[in-house]
Amino acid sequence: QVQLVESGGGLVQAGGSLRLSCAASGRTFSSYAMGWFRQAPGNEREFVAVISGSGGYTYYADSVKGRFTVSRDNAQKTVYLQMNSLKPEDTAVYYCAAQWITSKNPHDYDYWGQGTQVTVSS
Repeated sequence: QVQLVESGGGLVQAGGSLRLSCAASGRTFSSYAMGWFRQAPGNEREFVAVISGSGGYTYYADSVKGRFTVSRDNAQKTVYLQMNSLKPEDTAVYYCAAQWITSKNPHDYDYWGQGTQVTVSS
């Protein structure tokens, strides 16, 4: 079992930055790939980024590539999403999720956090 708790969301102006954190419980954190997803009102949950258990592999959605960076600290059992050059269209609830394999399909993930709201004003 893995429990996930996101933090770091908030209100920011366009062009600004935020760093989201996702703290995990459980003894096998480094075995899990960690994904970030987001969901805006009326939209389906969409993939943002994923990082492998070791941190050696990352993959991003085209919409955030070059602006967002995913990283992890396995000793602290935490994964991060650094978001720069934020745009109003980045406004959504952001979720972290854990799975044994790296995937951009939200249906592949077994464990989810509660989400944190990110609002980007124009």
